[in-house]
Amino acid sequence: MKKLTLIPVIIVVLVLLNCFYVVQEPQQVIITQFGKPTGDPVLTPGLKFKLPFIQQVHRFEKRFLEWDGDPNELPTRDKRFIGVNTYARWRITDPLLYFQRLHNERGAQTRLDDILDGETRNAIAKYDLVEVVRSTNREPELGDETAEDATSLDEIESGRNTIRLEILRNSQSRTADLGIEILDVEFKRINYVAEVQRKVYERMIAERQRIADRYRSEGQGEAFRIRGEKDRELLRISSEAYRKAQEIKGTADAEATNIYAAAYNRSADTRSFYEFLKTMESYRKVLDKESSLVLTTDGDFYKYLKSSDGR
Repeated sequence: MKKLTLIPVIIVVLVLLNCFYVVQEPQQVIITQFGKPTGDPVLTPGLKFKLPFIQQVHRFEKRFLEWDGDPNELPTRDKRFIGVNTYARWRITDPLLYFQRLHNERGAQTRLDDILDGETRNAIAKYDLVEVVRSTNREPELGDETAEDATSLDEIESGRNTIRLEILRNSQSRTADLGIEILDVEFKRINYVAEVQRKVYERMIAERQRIADRYRSEGQGEAFRIRGEKDRELLRISSEAYRKAQEIKGTADAEATNIYAAAYNRSADTRSFYEFLKTMESYRKVLDKESSLVLTTDGDFYKYLKSSDGR
């Protein structure tokens, strides 16, 4: 008997529980009855009422949502293939239309894949590679390079940011009837494909090699110049040293001659001694151990030799 009385109570509790639902702050709700939306979207948080069992609650995010695209290889206008990876932020602006057209977030992501990937492909194909990878007409910094080695950059008319905004505008126009709004589109990464990367690296290597060869040539020229200056300086120093040595020798010879002349003019004894010294000096220069000397009795050499032994 007690069990029979509990059944109505349980049924009442279940009905009451199914009559109420809670909407959280970051949520918006659509109520469906037999699979079809009924009433206006519920946009305010709090405790809400619905018909039990026959009405269902569908919750959607109010916050910004993320779309992350897959990397794609896309051709530019100048027939260069690049790898492009994009991402976007979007939100649900009309939950009723969103539910009718896309049903849930999975359906929205699938539709965004088609829209954003397609608009990205269309935009990239309208511009040259330089327009896609650059955003401004900045002047390249020289760094350690000279003005001669600086790489000149081609001027761009649009740039990467203009392409991004074009993708955003075109995508927004295609999502207006889906109950969602694309807030922003950004390039996550832009890479060259393998073949283009190889050509770019080869060009960079050739450019660096050209600069290195020029530096080597300039270095060799500077080395030859320094060696030439060194040789000229050594020759100048040697010539100057030789000139000074000759001047010193000449000065010394002149002084010695003056001394000899003064000594020669003092007296007969002094003059004889001077003549004797000069004769001995001549012997030292003329004779050696292997020399044989033949003298006459009236020669000057014989005279001093004879006088030196007292006979």
